[in-house]
Amino acid sequence: QVQLVESGGGLVQAGGSLRLSCAASGRTFSMYVMGWFRQAPGKERELIAAVRRSSGSTYYADSVKGRFTISRNNAKNTVTLQMNSLEPEDTAVYYCAARDDMIIMVSPRAWDYWGQGTQVTVSS
Repeated sequence: QVQLVESGGGLVQAGGSLRLSCAASGRTFSMYVMGWFRQAPGKERELIAAVRRSSGSTYYADSVKGRFTISRNNAKNTVTLQMNSLEPEDTAVYYCAARDDMIIMVSPRAWDYWGQGTQVTVSS
């Protein structure tokens, strides 16, 4: 099993920055892909960024390209999401997730492990 624990959420003004971190423990060698999802009230959970363990290749949703950066430290089993130029539309619960497969899938049903989520609120 794999356990994921997020940290770093909070309240920030529009235009500001936040950095989310996710620490993994347990059977971490199988986490080929790690990513961040978010879910706003009344909306579906969406993949916003992901990174492959081996190649370091990344995926970003169009809504966050150029503003968010995902990075991964395989030695420490951590993944971070640097969020810059935050907008009120970025307000959501952010979830760290991991997959036991090398393919990045946008559907949350395809992901195997989840953190508990951390709230990000961007005020206008």
